[in-house]
Amino acid sequence: MKIGGREFAVKGHTYVMGILNVTPDSFSDGGKYNTIDRALQRAGTMIAEGADILDIGGESIRPGHTPVSVQEEMERALPVLEKIKAEYDVPVSLDTYKPETAAAGIAAGADLINDVWGLKYDAKMAHVIAGAGVPCCLMHNRKEAVYRDYMADVLDDLRESVDIARRAGIASDKILLDPGVGFGKTYENNLEIIDRLEMLHEIGCPILLGASRKSVIGLALDLPAEERLEGTLVTSVYAVLKGAMFVRVHDIKENVRAVRMAEAIRDGYGR
Repeated sequence: MKIGGREFAVKGHTYVMGILNVTPDSFSDGGKYNTIDRALQRAGTMIAEGADILDIGGESIRPGHTPVSVQEEMERALPVLEKIKAEYDVPVSLDTYKPETAAAGIAAGADLINDVWGLKYDAKMAHVIAGAGVPCCLMHNRKEAVYRDYMADVLDDLRESVDIARRAGIASDKILLDPGVGFGKTYENNLEIIDRLEMLHEIGCPILLGASRKSVIGLALDLPAEERLEGTLVTSVYAVLKGAMFVRVHDIKENVRAVRMAEAIRDGYGR
């Protein structure tokens, strides 16, 4: 899969996507990087620690968040995106579910659109992505955690997103799928989707797992967001063993090492 100027192997290696929230209210790092200088410094640190791609978000999408306007989202994210693209040779993803922000972000240099509503929030989003020819990550989401047959329903929901993408003209080799840990799911649902992550391969698109510092880790370990590193590393190892293409994380250095070690155990000897 080509993202920006870089080719990523769809199978055999798990890449690290670094989270850069330029928001005042994200659940874990809100307010830390919401100026251009601090965001740029953080981007440089993540790249130096081994991030393969950066994901910029201008609106907190934590459960219970207060939505922001398109204008405010763009004012937060686009200047940072433009500065990073000017300063660093790294693919950049834009985390947005709004087609207006996506279009402006692509014009500003975004290499991938990461849509937490899997193209279901606004029908125009799929056409914006298709018209630009950029890859996308489609996340599973529901307004309520109500399921008839949990894993079957999740797979069906993701197939719907893929169908929307394909009908709009998005090529199959430009689609990533995210199981949506923490969105429209109970604590048990979140544990199950990580444990059964390999089932998403049935759909035929590569997988991105985003579980970094999320509430499922906090509930399992009874820890606040700033103390969830070890729990996050376990989810990243699961991602490797389940064949995920990406992990989306806050702590780059530690997750890069965990991924490499998991891959060494899996691949580093003659079977």
